[in-house]
Amino acid sequence: MTVQKFVVTADQMRQIETRIFAAGMPVAALMEKVAHLIARRIQVLLKSEGRSQREEEEKFVNSQFPAIGVLVGPGHNGGDALVVARELHFKGFPVVIYCPFSKLKELTKSHADYARHLDIPFVDKIEPLKNCDFLVDGLFGFGLEREITNPTAAAIDEINNLNIPIFSIDIPSGIHTDTGAVLGTAIRAKHTLCLGLWKRAFLQDQALEYIGNSELIDFDIPVADIAAVLGDVPAVQRITKASAIQHLPLPRSPISHKYTNGHLLIIAGSGRYSGAAILAALGARASGVGMLSIAVPQSIKPMLSSHLPEALVIGCPETPSGGIKELPVAIDLNSYDAIATGPGLTLEAAIAVESVLECDRPLVLDADGLNILAQLGTVPILSERRSLTIITPHPGEFKRLFPELAGLSGDRIAATQAAAELCGATVLLKGARVCISWKEDDGDSLGDSYASRTLTYLNPESTPALARGGSGDVLTGLLGGLLASAIARKSPPQEVAVTAAWWHARAGIAAAKERTELGVDAFTLTQYLIPTLRELQ
Repeated sequence: MTVQKFVVTADQMRQIETRIFAAGMPVAALMEKVAHLIARRIQVLLKSEGRSQREEEEKFVNSQFPAIGVLVGPGHNGGDALVVARELHFKGFPVVIYCPFSKLKELTKSHADYARHLDIPFVDKIEPLKNCDFLVDGLFGFGLEREITNPTAAAIDEINNLNIPIFSIDIPSGIHTDTGAVLGTAIRAKHTLCLGLWKRAFLQDQALEYIGNSELIDFDIPVADIAAVLGDVPAVQRITKASAIQHLPLPRSPISHKYTNGHLLIIAGSGRYSGAAILAALGARASGVGMLSIAVPQSIKPMLSSHLPEALVIGCPETPSGGIKELPVAIDLNSYDAIATGPGLTLEAAIAVESVLECDRPLVLDADGLNILAQLGTVPILSERRSLTIITPHPGEFKRLFPELAGLSGDRIAATQAAAELCGATVLLKGARVCISWKEDDGDSLGDSYASRTLTYLNPESTPALARGGSGDVLTGLLGGLLASAIARKSPPQEVAVTAAWWHARAGIAAAKERTELGVDAFTLTQYLIPTLRELQ
């Protein structure tokens, strides 16, 4: 079982560590093991993180190792840092230890005493750190909840202003482990080496600019101890490649045909936002959905037909300004496996959106579909729907949909979970780290004790290249197509949100790698969806 999928709160991590120590693992032994892993990883990273590659190569060739400053706090995070300092010292690195605290935990103090015995210099001022090439942050570990105040806050700000690359141990000092909030101030790390299991902060947007590049240092936590605290099926997980590809509509049955691969209806577009309908449809095309119908204002029907000749394009009566006035009487909403609506509609399409909300088809709601839903009343309407509803708001739309959750705006995970519990829909909250939550009520598969719990999946990877207009429209179509296919194949429908979010992000990453983050417009993104399948399979 891979530990990469697990995500823990500070309290859960404490419970897991308590079990390990109660079983006989000495705290000192675990600290030595973890710190050795950190020291080895830092040495690898140092070779590629110099101020210039040439300078770094010259240093190693000439055996002039970069100077390392180690920031030591009073707790066991400081103890980890001291062991790292000792090991780097033994490898020949010039090390200086910054420790402004007079009282240290017993084990941390022992390591400090030994470091002094080795004649590693200790300082309590920032000035000597200016001569360092890199810094290792071990001031505060996971579980910090109090705001950092002066003089420590001033010292952290001064350290950040040195503009020296920083490696943080476990979590940047000053970041709340669960919410990712900055507790007054925080270290801005270039790299963060998360210990044992991923903490929730690594999947909270507000922490990302402090965490920098992150990776997990696996120190072999017994699976039984993880399961004892998190359960056999954890309620909160990172999306992994394995969980993403599990619900791809591949491989196809050799006797499949277009109707067994799902029929999706997209309702989108307006005279002003015709491109949104095209982008959503291109996203659906990439999903491999068997049949695609697109309802758009009559005036833009020819444009859609020219871009997607395989689709059935339905012209709708429109308002004077080019919005969908209503759906044609001839459309039987119940004849589709799933419906996706919202991109480019404008608020003038309220009657059409109401018609969709009243039908019994699985539904993906985005953009103006969400804005219309917010006007109608999010919780009452979604709570009454008997079919699956997947909503895909960005943070602004989320606030309009769930004003009662404004107090949770700083914690995307808690906010998404609360929204799913309130309305019964699958909630996909967009952002740098997409968060997806839904209520799991399948007592047969999970056991009666889990009959009504909320499951949450977090996408650990994305790219700023996706922060462009139209990217969300592509996701809506992709998700709608996967949903229609899952319904037709009688596969678990909610999990396709996990697949769509991962696939969409991986396509963006692949496009950015080739074209840079500035070169990935939404249409370009659609061209990378199918090639990305090679990685997902």
